[in-house]
Amino acid sequence: MRKILQESTPLSDKDCFYIVDRHKSEFTFPLHCHTECELNFIEKGQGVQRVVGDSIEYIGDYDLTLIAGKGLEHSWEQGRCVSPDVREVTIQFSRDILPEQLLTRTQFASIKEMLHKAELGLNFSLQTIMKVYDRLDSLSTEKDSFEQFLHFLKILYDLSRAEDSRTLASSTFAKVDERKASSRRIQKVKSYVAENYPGDIRLENCAAIAGMTPSAFSRFFKQHTGRTLMEYVIDTRLGVAARMLVDTTLSVSEICFACGFNNLSNFNRTFKSRRGYTPRDFRALFKKNKVFV
Repeated sequence: MRKILQESTPLSDKDCFYIVDRHKSEFTFPLHCHTECELNFIEKGQGVQRVVGDSIEYIGDYDLTLIAGKGLEHSWEQGRCVSPDVREVTIQFSRDILPEQLLTRTQFASIKEMLHKAELGLNFSLQTIMKVYDRLDSLSTEKDSFEQFLHFLKILYDLSRAEDSRTLASSTFAKVDERKASSRRIQKVKSYVAENYPGDIRLENCAAIAGMTPSAFSRFFKQHTGRTLMEYVIDTRLGVAARMLVDTTLSVSEICFACGFNNLSNFNRTFKSRRGYTPRDFRALFKKNKVFV
């Protein structure tokens, strides 16, 4: 049985953040989640397997990921990595150090948006990593705790300005409501999809909900979401399916039809093409038994 640990982090009420900078040759800490935010940096980790929600990928030499979802499962596992010396810098911090009263200020708007996106896990490009590398590299050795905190804030700010970051987990798997960041028309359509994904969702119906013609709505939806309506529907169904694979004992066939797929072969093929695993193998990876450590 695969265990997902509910981690009790070393972060104390007196500290703004907790940082550990270590070198390792093996990744042995299992799939886990915690209430604190986490910024995780890996250097010389080619082939390490990163699991964030229902996103499973092999990383390159460098990887930087921000996780702000309170119950978002994640881990970095050995995968294909054979490097004898991998550096990992993990920074854990509570959202309380950046209260809502502060995040509503103009100067913190980009950080607020970044933390919202990071509820799905947010991965940064190599170009962005290089922009913050010097600060990350020296953060753990900074002796003055106030200066250390200022450096950390600058890292968050620089990351929030990156235009090429990408979310990892699907919103339906992570149980994150992404509608609040959308226009009112898009919100209505997303609500309709969330309520009706097991059934037949037609472009004409969604366009009518938005008060637009089908062709105008197609352009509008793609412009605001970066996906076609059908891509969004499929992503929604796959996210629900992934969560059901993790949280229920329903068969793959039962989950397939419960999520709106009408063909088991098509479900298996689509799931593997988007997740990298068949539904059965994905479930085996995520066999769940929560314990506290």
